[in-house]
Amino acid sequence: MRSVQRFNKKTRVKSQKERVESGALFVSLKPAGYPLRSSLHEYPEVFENNVFEFYAREQWNGLVVQSGEYLFDRRMFPDFAFKVVNVVPEGSVIGQSTVFLIEDVTSDDIVPEPSNTVHFDDVIGQDSAKHKCKLIMKFLDDPERFGKWAPRNVLFYGPSGTGKTMLAKALANTSDVPILPIKATQLIGEFVGDGARQLHQLFDRAEDLQPCIIFIDELDAIALDRRFQELRGDVVEIVNSLLTEMDGIESREGVCTIAATNRIESLDPAVRSRFEEEIDFVLPDPKERLAILQSNIASFPVELDADVNVTSLVSKTEGFSGRDLVEKILKSALHAAILEDSLVGNRHLEEALKRTTASSLFKNSDEGMFT
Repeated sequence: MRSVQRFNKKTRVKSQKERVESGALFVSLKPAGYPLRSSLHEYPEVFENNVFEFYAREQWNGLVVQSGEYLFDRRMFPDFAFKVVNVVPEGSVIGQSTVFLIEDVTSDDIVPEPSNTVHFDDVIGQDSAKHKCKLIMKFLDDPERFGKWAPRNVLFYGPSGTGKTMLAKALANTSDVPILPIKATQLIGEFVGDGARQLHQLFDRAEDLQPCIIFIDELDAIALDRRFQELRGDVVEIVNSLLTEMDGIESREGVCTIAATNRIESLDPAVRSRFEEEIDFVLPDPKERLAILQSNIASFPVELDADVNVTSLVSKTEGFSGRDLVEKILKSALHAAILEDSLVGNRHLEEALKRTTASSLFKNSDEGMFT
């Protein structure tokens, strides 16, 4: 069923004649995309402004335009929308003398994460990773000193919940530089070419903010070994764009790209080879688990029962990550106690541990079914 489309109505002959001499002198447009998503659509880019201006005048001649409206292409890319950002004078008619300005979806739209308060001390354990990050700090402090030997591409890898994102934020905070975080999954599922465009804009923005950190989380979402990519969609274009940026074909001084993954063995070899440094994150040992528990319990809004034995909990959580301890054990126990209007006791912690262990066993039973 074809939907009814609402187009800008051309002015009446009389009103158009009255306004032709004072028609649109200037129209600023911004690419807005298609009204519906489809992998069959190519995302067009204006690369020759003079040619586009002639093209726009021809197809939109006589239309009355106002800021905030949309103009739809009807020829090369049917139904692709351009948003009218500004019209001079407002509400005037597009004519053969109208000047068009295309405002690209620029890297200025990408903003760094607001200042965070994460410090290295907040990441308990991971001493080896912290030590290696000191080199990145020195680079961000004086990029010119390193030249071609700069640590531009660094890979954080290890089990989920071991502090990879926290350490990246702590690194940016300690170095007093902006961080541009993005999840690789955000680059998938848009129009063809859109993910690659987002990546280039991300690196352009980082160059404007240098020294700067780009943090790409869940790297395996786009950089899975190419033998398996047919199982999860075509991301070759995104991967190629990432490789181009990491290869440094465009020199971006003062930009450090940090990517994180918990599936390093599944990464495409071409992508993995671009990282000069791989930093391993490991699960916390008993001493570190105790420190994580004690540190987070100290911020509880509810007191612990006097008989709670945190040390015994440490011995029962072998193989747990820091996030498991905080989100699955402590938070669950705290919420249960709040609901009961009671102190946090051993019973709450044991029940949270039992639920977490049961769900982990269920998860592990399915592991590898689809690989």
